[in-house]
Amino acid sequence: MANTTSAKKATRKIARRTAVNKARRSRVRGFIRKVEEAIATGDITVAAEALKAAQPEIHRAATKGVLHSNTASRKVSRLAARVKALSA
Repeated sequence: MANTTSAKKATRKIARRTAVNKARRSRVRGFIRKVEEAIATGDITVAAEALKAAQPEIHRAATKGVLHSNTASRKVSRLAARVKALSA
């Protein structure tokens, strides 16, 4: 348990940041799920639109520190490759 005033404040700050980061991570997962569901249905236009919406959200999570930048790039790259494979 935190005893000092600064430690108590730090725990409050951590709790707030955790809530924000959890919401951001959940939002990113939702966008990724929409792309994967569109890929599963095989609809190229829906999948491309979902990817276009997901891409900035994934990179925003990386800039906010929720995801590592390389992780974000890898996720976008793999989703884009799967969407591109639909058209072939």
